[in-house]
Amino acid sequence: MASYEKNLDIEQSEKVTSDNSSERANNAVIDEFTPEEQKAIVRKIDYRLVPTLGFMYCVSLMDRTNTGIAVVAGMGVDLVLIGDRYSIMVLVFFITYVALQPPATVVLRKLGPRLFLPLIVILWGITMIGFGFVKTWIALVPLRLILGIFEAGFFPGCAYLLSCWYPRYQLQKRNAVFYLIGSMASAFSGILAYGMSQLAGYGTGMPQWMGAHFGPTALDPTIPRSFGSGLAGWRWIFILQGVLTVIVGLIGWYFIVDFPEHAAKKGIGKKFLTEREVAFVVARIEKDRHDAIPQEFAIGKYLKHALDLKVWGFAVLFMLTTTVTYAIAYFLPIILKDGMGFSTAASQCLIAPPYVLAAIVMFAFAYYGDKWHIRSPFILANGALALIGLPLMGFATNVGARYFGVFLATTAANANVPCVLTWQANNIRGQWKRALCSATLVGAGGIGGIIGSTVFRKQDNPGYVPGIIACTLAAGLIVVVTLLLDLKFHRANKRAAAGGKPIEGLEGFRYTL
Repeated sequence: MASYEKNLDIEQSEKVTSDNSSERANNAVIDEFTPEEQKAIVRKIDYRLVPTLGFMYCVSLMDRTNTGIAVVAGMGVDLVLIGDRYSIMVLVFFITYVALQPPATVVLRKLGPRLFLPLIVILWGITMIGFGFVKTWIALVPLRLILGIFEAGFFPGCAYLLSCWYPRYQLQKRNAVFYLIGSMASAFSGILAYGMSQLAGYGTGMPQWMGAHFGPTALDPTIPRSFGSGLAGWRWIFILQGVLTVIVGLIGWYFIVDFPEHAAKKGIGKKFLTEREVAFVVARIEKDRHDAIPQEFAIGKYLKHALDLKVWGFAVLFMLTTTVTYAIAYFLPIILKDGMGFSTAASQCLIAPPYVLAAIVMFAFAYYGDKWHIRSPFILANGALALIGLPLMGFATNVGARYFGVFLATTAANANVPCVLTWQANNIRGQWKRALCSATLVGAGGIGGIIGSTVFRKQDNPGYVPGIIACTLAAGLIVVVTLLLDLKFHRANKRAAAGGKPIEGLEGFRYTL
């Protein structure tokens, strides 16, 4: 670690001084446009880039977390998801998802987002359709592994792409809107899935076992086994959401944009920026952090960035955050139904309101975070909210109080995602270092998904005490890790201001607290 600090590679270690000639050159390019024209260019980027990535992420979240909704809709009965089978099926997704994050980010940089991102969306949509035709629970395992392969490069690719387009203190609002669109999928996917499941019984020429299963129950073990007609409702959820994903991927292929330096190149899809507008975007990034254009890729330099301690600090912070987000995403429908006693329809629909509140808080934190140039205070606030909400959700005796706890916990966990993403992006300089950090961050988030998908178990119903305790510990550690990073960054800023070692190899660069 010490050798890394002393021997930073060229991209990170060069003391790239903001000399007068460089500053004048960037300002000259920027000043070619009036303030109104500059705002128009930024709006053009906002309207094209953020919604496209957001809606693609929307189907990503729906596809990876719809298993809990499918269980409530009958998959648990039809595929006999007893014991730890559900947790195993959820867990295996993260094996390939985590392992392939770093190479996927390199592939994104080499192939470009216009090809890479829509392609993997279409491929995992096709995989999702396959979920609707499984006969036994074990068939879900290879499908979840394949889903992890295709989804591995998406979220870190989106986070990295957004960071390439915006200066540091214009980024969190964009990250928030991107994630907000996706989290709205989590909010309304239950309602959408409930509507899709009402197609139960439709479909002709299907094997008998693809219908809903009826048979012996705990109350009456003598009932003979039988099957409903057509396709079971939960199968329609997977099939229709898979078709929707493929459609979104095809639309994204037309609208998605490349990295800024390639945005003016002619290609298949909707025309975006002119050469002059691209020069303006690149000049803004150069003025902000001097890393708009990446150096040639070298595997040794790429991996060497992993020796920077703060890369892992952000990764741990994101892992703790996603432990809670995934636990809620996968198990909230089950907790509402089996733990709080709501009906199937109510448990699917009551998912939505907490995510709506999360979206409001998320954007408010993003707005003021960009305005005040701060990140960590909002992460600390989210940690505190989770420390209140999770115990309420798990240990309150009144159902209303428990559901209020769901609001607080869901808000805290989801609002924290763009906060951590942006804090990391604000404090990491260099294209390849940010690429590795994005991959490491989201890979750690996948590990959080593994933890979140296993801490809640159906046999812990109705209180789900082990899961609540694990998520509460994660929330407490979010506060601790954030304070430790704040201390590290404060000391580094103080040292640099006193004439010490430049931060991230750039004179004048300061860590965002």
